[in-house]
Amino acid sequence: MFGIKHIKFDSMSYVIHYKKGKVISKGRGLSFFYYAPSSSIVAIPIGSNSLPFIFNESTHDYQTVSIQGQITYKITQPEILADVLDFTVKDDGQYKVNDIEKLSQRIINSAQTATSSLAHNTSLKDVIRSAKIIEDAILQGFSEGNLAQALGVEIMGVNILAVTPTPEMQRALETETREQLQQEADEAIYTRRNFAVEQERKIKETELNTEIAVEEKRKQISEKKMETDVLEAQNQRKLKEMNLETDILLEEQRKSLLKQKTENDKKQAETEGYVLETTLKPYKEMDWKVITALGNNNDPRINLSLAFRELAQNADKISNLNISPDLLDSILKNNIQQQ
Repeated sequence: MFGIKHIKFDSMSYVIHYKKGKVISKGRGLSFFYYAPSSSIVAIPIGSNSLPFIFNESTHDYQTVSIQGQITYKITQPEILADVLDFTVKDDGQYKVNDIEKLSQRIINSAQTATSSLAHNTSLKDVIRSAKIIEDAILQGFSEGNLAQALGVEIMGVNILAVTPTPEMQRALETETREQLQQEADEAIYTRRNFAVEQERKIKETELNTEIAVEEKRKQISEKKMETDVLEAQNQRKLKEMNLETDILLEEQRKSLLKQKTENDKKQAETEGYVLETTLKPYKEMDWKVITALGNNNDPRINLSLAFRELAQNADKISNLNISPDLLDSILKNNIQQQ
């Protein structure tokens, strides 16, 4: 009524209320009445936005490559952006002109400039594998340039989603890669076979070395056994020599002992003979008759035998001798009874 209207914005919009060219109020999510004929309202979205892009660039080897990704940005200084682009809204809250597209296009153009510079100095194969490098190049382009600061925006991130060549070149690369992979597979088979042959050679060599080592050990064992046998034979010979020397020494000692014993027995016999001779010497000069008488033998038969012996010695002097049978019979009977 009479040009006075009410307008309301959400919290993700930064609002600047101008009246006759002067700032009346500003801030996020404002709600106020204003006089339309003399007021101008600017609403800048301050939330984060994502800008998808697809760049067709030429590589260093004159091949076309398609780079697809997105840029995430946020308006951090809306007042600076309001001085650069027109974000004026009408009474119904709609923008009079769509300068948000201009903002997006400027950001896209800056990203494409950095991407083109990188792609023109890189071969096709390297570009395809350089997604991370492209992201860093775009971020570096924003940080080195003044566009972001001039627009009052902050680049939150860059994501490269795909880097693809033309279909013909992709098929060619696939064929080349396939051939390369096949070649690598053949080389792997060759290497594996060589490895197997080498391992087999090493195994055989190890077996031969083992056999040589075993034979060497056997030789050492045989030599050691021979040395042991020789040493044992020498020890047995020495033992026999020692036993023989011991036997000889024992025989010598036995011989000396026997000789000494013989000498001792001889001396003992000589001593005993001398004693006997000395003992019997008085009897040697005596008549046996006296010795018989000294025997003090009371056996009448002995006396009778001595009498007969005496008669026999004097037989040439006896002309006639009579011995009665009774005497002989009594002598024989006594002899039988004593036995």
